[in-house]
Amino acid sequence: MEVFGLLAEGFATSLSPLNLMIVIIGVTAGLFIGAMPGLGSVNGVAIVLPLTFIVPPSSAIILLCAIYYGAMYGGAISSILLGIPGSSTAVATTFDGRPMAQQGKAGLALIAAAIASFVGGTISVLLFTAFAVPLADLALAFGPAEEFALVLLAFTTFVGLGGDDVLKTIIMICLGLVLSTVGLDLISGQPRLIFFDQPGFYAGISFLVLAIGVYGIGEVLYTIETQRTSPQVTPAKLTFNELWLGLKAMNKLWKSMSLGSFLGFFVGMLPAAGATPAALMAYGIAKSTSKRPETFGKGNIEGVVAPETANNAASTGSLLPMLTLGIPGSPTTALLLGGMVMWGLVPGPMLFIEQPDFVWGLISSLYTANFAAVAINLALIPMFVWALRMPFTVLCALVLVLCQVGGFAPSQKLHDVWLILGFGVVGYLLRKADYPLAPLVLALVLGPLMEKSFRQTLIAEQGNILAFVERPLSASFMAIALLFFVLPLIKYVRKSPVKDKVSPAA
Repeated sequence: MEVFGLLAEGFATSLSPLNLMIVIIGVTAGLFIGAMPGLGSVNGVAIVLPLTFIVPPSSAIILLCAIYYGAMYGGAISSILLGIPGSSTAVATTFDGRPMAQQGKAGLALIAAAIASFVGGTISVLLFTAFAVPLADLALAFGPAEEFALVLLAFTTFVGLGGDDVLKTIIMICLGLVLSTVGLDLISGQPRLIFFDQPGFYAGISFLVLAIGVYGIGEVLYTIETQRTSPQVTPAKLTFNELWLGLKAMNKLWKSMSLGSFLGFFVGMLPAAGATPAALMAYGIAKSTSKRPETFGKGNIEGVVAPETANNAASTGSLLPMLTLGIPGSPTTALLLGGMVMWGLVPGPMLFIEQPDFVWGLISSLYTANFAAVAINLALIPMFVWALRMPFTVLCALVLVLCQVGGFAPSQKLHDVWLILGFGVVGYLLRKADYPLAPLVLALVLGPLMEKSFRQTLIAEQGNILAFVERPLSASFMAIALLFFVLPLIKYVRKSPVKDKVSPAA
């Protein structure tokens, strides 16, 4: 009951005229920032952060969190309409969102993404409100061995349950892991894989650069080759009837939304994990548990719903370690943490005791931002769908410019611009050769986390490799990962006798 009283006091803060206006402005701005290819919540928060000193700290954090929430919603827009992720968290949405748009279901895909985001955000905020302290303890108890096993499970999910060529999938995972090691060694600080002695590689290869290159530039090059004329776009129906049909379709996907929400919140609150791996993991689980996994990547609405619930839930989950432990759960919450320090607030367990108005005002604002985001998102769908009617030549040129600007803005290094162009050509060639891009993206995202947790475990256990199977939770993850890895071999062995019987007859 004490929680309800504190939450009621928080709503008194978040629903004040000033803060309500800030939520609406922040969500709208975040929606457009997230919809811009290559941009995302990190850029939006970084740009607005210096302006927050003109309002009280509680209003400032509400504004930044509203931008964060809006960007989570908006990232799906360009993923669906253009096939280019608006942010790294929406990469998995591209896999099925873009095919749906090409099939004339852009409106349905956008409605599904908005509703799924709302469900994921709502469930995660409820979990945040009810179980903040217990979940913080659980995240703290989740050691490096468990993190390594969980990442390994994510990789083997693509190998064992993916519909792509197993060998090509493994090759792409290995390539992504190699790219993730570029830069300075985590422990010794020695440079690794500094290609051609270029100083830009010392900072590593940004996931955003790879995503914009292979999904942005690569998509444009592939489209230019295959699309000789301007694409014929089927306008999305945006009537109340269409919305009702979308709601009926979503009603059948409660399982994927629930799994995505809980997984996203759990993964999001793990330090250094964040919304991107949560979305990719949710997509893999949805594909593995689906009755029709072969339809994923071809316009399955479940492939839109799962990652969108996960990335929005993870955005809330990433706030938990920041507030309770002072450890950012994502790059965006790292900026929020810096803002709190500048405002004179010290994140940690004592924050709930010393600054309850601030904490519960923030938590209650997440409810407000979630409702505002879904309403504004659905209201502006016609504007986003209109972008598909743009002439093909203008659209390609605009996408190329946005990709370069979006890749240059975070680091402001020309090195990243050249990398985007290079990855664009590579992405185009890989797509022509029918290599899956999702495992490459997943490996680059999870590679640093996997390496860090692996080396931390070996150092802590003095080189004992059995440490990964001596802990019950990590051992369970490893066992499931091993099963997924040998699953293609089991399928091959089961099919072999059939081939042998058919061969003599042939």
